[in-house]
Amino acid sequence: MRAVQKGFTLIELMIVVAIIGILAAIAMPAYQDYTVRAKVTEGLNLAAASKLAVAETWASSGQFPTDNASAGLPAATDIHSKYVTSVTVGARGVITIEYGTTTGRMGGNPSMDGATITLTPNDTNAPGALQWRCAIDNSAKDKYVPAECRI
Repeated sequence: MRAVQKGFTLIELMIVVAIIGILAAIAMPAYQDYTVRAKVTEGLNLAAASKLAVAETWASSGQFPTDNASAGLPAATDIHSKYVTSVTVGARGVITIEYGTTTGRMGGNPSMDGATITLTPNDTNAPGALQWRCAIDNSAKDKYVPAECRI
């Protein structure tokens, strides 16, 4: 009488390992892109309060604020998060989001280390309406920012 086979053969195990390797090779670049996009989104979310402050200052006085204090915001370095080092309001209400370094963390490729995103308000001549132009300092990182940041 023949014994019934129990378990997997070596070739079956090798096929499973190969399939897992192929899936991992596809998933890693997609995950790195996701992590970079999450960092960009984090910065843009932090800047939302600054955009509102600039818009309110412009609507109430007809002038753009020139710094964080004139916009009614805390100091630039006080507006920070895990990946963002500062959110600064500058001349003509231009908001600059500065990203820090991600030493020891998965940073994506290319990483956002040291990158800056600027949000520039434009008066549309409509009552209480501003349009925001977004730009990133490095065109190699364009694919990580929302479409309105790609110039």
